Amino acid sequence: MRSEYTSDGLDESELAPTPLQQVRRWVAEATARQADLGDVAEPTALSVATVDADGRPNVRTVLMRFLDARGPGFVTDLGSAKSRELTANGAVAASLTWAAMHRAVRFRGRAVLVGRDDIDAYFRARPWGSRISAWASDQSRPVADRGALVAAYERYAALYPDTGSPDDVPVPDTWGGWRIDCDEVELWAGRRDRLHDRLVYARVTDGDLGTPTAWTVHRRQP
Repeated sequence: MRSEYTSDGLDESELAPTPLQQVRRWVAEATARQADLGDVAEPTALSVATVDADGRPNVRTVLMRFLDARGPGFVTDLGSAKSRELTANGAVAASLTWAAMHRAVRFRGRAVLVGRDDIDAYFRARPWGSRISAWASDQSRPVADRGALVAAYERYAALYPDTGSPDDVPVPDTWGGWRIDCDEVELWAGRRDRLHDRLVYARVTDGDLGTPTAWTVHRRQP
């Protein structure tokens, strides 16, 4: 299969002053397109790549739950494979991809733990069933079968019944999250004849994703 990319691409003159503003703009446009056309499922689906103890890459897709000046972030069990790998080696890369829009964003940097206040606030905002699942799943570990997983869910559902309160399920000690402290943010926009646009915010000094002076912009060949 081969398809032609007919998007308008991305020009330097269109870039926001900071990577935070630019990424937020594209996320908002992807979210709006999903609402209008329905062809950008899960606009915040984030593919996260880590390295295991043997130096082998590992990638999985999570949902981006945080996006502020400190970097994009996601939630996970702190005993999961991704958490164990990030604890041992903080180097991390991640990407958002909106195929229907011929756009993608790449993040590269170091992983840092999300603060407990942010984790607690986000956990309380989750649906009751999702909070129960955080208790039921020993993430990334083997399980005998689907029945064993369902049984664990039902056990915790009985322990913490749904009362309609955000506090009816406590936050598991092993539940947390990671942010990417970025040193590079790349915007990719598809063009005809594979002459795609790749514009990169590269860190040049101290500052966060919302600090204009912390970043320089250059273009990469496709």
